[in-house]
Amino acid sequence: MNKYRVDKEWLWLVLEGWSNYLPRKIHLVACGGTALTLQDIKPSTKDVDFLVPIKEEYDSLIYTIRKLGYENTTGFGWSRGDSLVFDLFPGSRVYITELLESPLKRGNHTLIKKFKKITVCLLNDYDLIITKMFRGSVVDIEDCLSLIRNRGKNINIQKLVSRYKETAQYDVNPERMNQNLDALLRHLPKSFLK
Repeated sequence: MNKYRVDKEWLWLVLEGWSNYLPRKIHLVACGGTALTLQDIKPSTKDVDFLVPIKEEYDSLIYTIRKLGYENTTGFGWSRGDSLVFDLFPGSRVYITELLESPLKRGNHTLIKKFKKITVCLLNDYDLIITKMFRGSVVDIEDCLSLIRNRGKNINIQKLVSRYKETAQYDVNPERMNQNLDALLRHLPKSFLK
């Protein structure tokens, strides 16, 4: 890890450390650039993004990391005085995006690693793309394109579009969210759109 980026090995060390202090088992669902980094699609990420879907587990994690010296630095962000921020989202909302279903529901996540008291999962590809594209920055588009290229034909673009548009219906500005989807689709190679 450098001062501004986090790689997978460093993140595993941090989570293993947290696991040693937790009073109970918890589930973390990696989203954003963190999910891409843990899958080796992206070498590092500038912040760490996890959903903590179960309220009691979220409360336990926050209690523990406070004891370890972390402070709330942004709405969902926690840091220990350096530039690295852990964004920990309670429930099924990533920033502004409310997922259609719990990320812990079968098919909505993939198990990637278990520690003594932490189970780390990856958010499913469709919801990962949706949550990144609801933000819709240039980096988000690049990350989504990398994920789609990595998965190849395993990503069903029609399914993505349908799920995206359904999720967008629940946003305060569905038109803007759909414009973000259009931006992603414009960047996709034509072979993916067939």
